[in-house]
Amino acid sequence: MDSVSLVPLGGLGEFGMNMMALECGDDILVIDAGMAFPDAGMFGVDYVLPDLTWLVERRENVRGVILTHGHEDHIGGLSNLLQHVDVPVYGVDLTLALASHRLRENGMLAGAELHHIDADSQLEFGSMSVEFIPVSHSIPGALAVVIHTPIGAILHTGDFKLDHTLKGDDGFDVGRFADLGSEGLLLLMSDSTNIEAPGLSPAEASIRPRLDQLFHQARRRLYVATFASSLYRVQQLIDLAVDHGRAVAVTGRSMVKNVQVGTDLDYIWLPENHVVDIRDVRKMDPERVMVLMTGSQGEPFAALSLVSSDSHAHLRIEDGDTVALSARIIPGHEKAIAGLVNNLYRRGADVHYGPGAGIHASGHGFREDLRMMLSLTRPRFFIPLHGEFRQLTLHARLAQEMGVPTENVCVAENGQRVVLTEDSCSVEETVPAGRVLVDGRALDNLDEIVLNDRRQLSEDGMVIITIVIHRDTGEVQGSPEMVSRGFIYMADSTELVDETKQLAVDTVNRLSVKERLDQETSQEAVRAALRRFFSKRTDRKPIVLPVIIEVG
Repeated sequence: MDSVSLVPLGGLGEFGMNMMALECGDDILVIDAGMAFPDAGMFGVDYVLPDLTWLVERRENVRGVILTHGHEDHIGGLSNLLQHVDVPVYGVDLTLALASHRLRENGMLAGAELHHIDADSQLEFGSMSVEFIPVSHSIPGALAVVIHTPIGAILHTGDFKLDHTLKGDDGFDVGRFADLGSEGLLLLMSDSTNIEAPGLSPAEASIRPRLDQLFHQARRRLYVATFASSLYRVQQLIDLAVDHGRAVAVTGRSMVKNVQVGTDLDYIWLPENHVVDIRDVRKMDPERVMVLMTGSQGEPFAALSLVSSDSHAHLRIEDGDTVALSARIIPGHEKAIAGLVNNLYRRGADVHYGPGAGIHASGHGFREDLRMMLSLTRPRFFIPLHGEFRQLTLHARLAQEMGVPTENVCVAENGQRVVLTEDSCSVEETVPAGRVLVDGRALDNLDEIVLNDRRQLSEDGMVIITIVIHRDTGEVQGSPEMVSRGFIYMADSTELVDETKQLAVDTVNRLSVKERLDQETSQEAVRAALRRFFSKRTDRKPIVLPVIIEVG
């Protein structure tokens, strides 16, 4: 065996949906099974998953799935994967607990084969053996994965940063990474998320003074929104609430779930005498409570958005309350967050958000963190992970600066199969690696046609035209009925409505009796005629739904 294939099915050329397959002989190992959130133009889509066609075709060779940590962009696609490939899953206790909630929602937990691991675990997958190295991230239990193959060792960093302030086993194990470099690392695959940020990533503990100041300054209720999976941040906020004599209330589905999971597994310390039910918050002295909540990105149905619009069942923003968004602004959410902040200010809140607030530290390494990883491991070959093409390219250039030969740096995107040997690394072919769009909890692909229809409805609306014909002669009976939704206001467009009805009648009359009585033929003729007419008259293309009813 003189080569290993690396097949990125998600996370390369985009953010989110992380999934990498390693093929060594007849053995395939999958690292992570993530999801991504939809773009603004994906109407009605709840989340996006990797296309598993390549993996499903080789399902008999898949030996296992390793989850590097418990963020949704690394575990959110697990249900979809297990629906198609029956394979054991490995992760630390927190990661598996978070993944189990999603599996339970999709009715797949009972049949899932979940195996707990820790940083000292060693696994065998056919011709590959695997060990783990703890890394720092914004959630406990994050691991880098070392895959030992017949041609050499491969390191997949997962998401990481250099942070020596974290407690327990979650600090960055500099010594073990340095050992890999000394032993001779064949390939490094490394997180590229923050390659554009100069310097070192601030430690999680570095924001505590600013958060503490926020607690000191808050005169009334304090609302803090953060990512529900950022358990280190959640713990910091709980600690500060306890220090400042504030009870803690939790709202938002994912926040409630994650705090409960973290508490059950001893990753979160929350004294019972400091917990208050969300229904009792407004009964308490305002200066004696902190509300921990979801909605830092302005998501329309998250807790903070509901509060900002007076739609939350139990909470209201009042004059003098303090609201903090302790999270980065994800690209694409700027408008939603601006609207959220405006609503909060309208209700008299003091709002703290954005980079200038100093209340967020990234869980991903900055440029110097990434440089340190390259310096410690000294790989022969390098593939950048996790980022859009510009992040991958900039990380590749950093590797070249650090001494990795240009020909040994391979920038790949989703679906580009990379073949690695002891002497080379190159993209050999492209495999299927599109996106599966999920609507609700369904695990079936949402057809692109459906998405296009939704997009068209949002832009140009819909017209329903009902025509009654005689079932024997095909003659039109009376005048058609027309309904417009999102296209025109019919009361103000009587001329256009009359012309539309007449065109529908004329179109049917031009058909033969046989064609009129064939529903598919007559409907398509009317649809085509009206779409041309609307495009010419209004420069818009509404969806046209003809209904042909036979009577007589």
